[in-house]
Amino acid sequence: MAITQGVCTSFLSELFTGVHDFSADTFKVALYGSSASLGRSTTAYTATGEISGTGYTAAGATVAVAAGYPTTSGTQVLVDWDDVTWASSTLTGVMGALIYNSSKANRAVAVYSFGAGVNSQSGAFDIAWPDPSISPALRLNAG
Repeated sequence: MAITQGVCTSFLSELFTGVHDFSADTFKVALYGSSASLGRSTTAYTATGEISGTGYTAAGATVAVAAGYPTTSGTQVLVDWDDVTWASSTLTGVMGALIYNSSKANRAVAVYSFGAGVNSQSGAFDIAWPDPSISPALRLNAG
């Protein structure tokens, strides 16, 4: 199995049909281990391969678009998310994350790969999303 980072293809299509409302919908981020198979072809949240552990609830945590985003840079649309923390957690082998719209049938938005297993031991598990203007952040390209 593998987690391949990318904006989900179904999400890009759904932008043109007005499925997602970033001002009203609830978006969540779920965490996954090495048994997950996620990538651009992911269309919805799945519990398959999702991690479990102290301080983590299945289906993840709520996440919102960070203030000041989306914005543009040349032919790219840049989006940043508020950072997320699972306090007092014990999590092992977290390989990546899926952002999805829980208000709209759990439709997938984007997959993030951490590149290697990340752990927390009776402490905070934090996701500080990469600066959207630099790689490896996810960007929507218009050109």
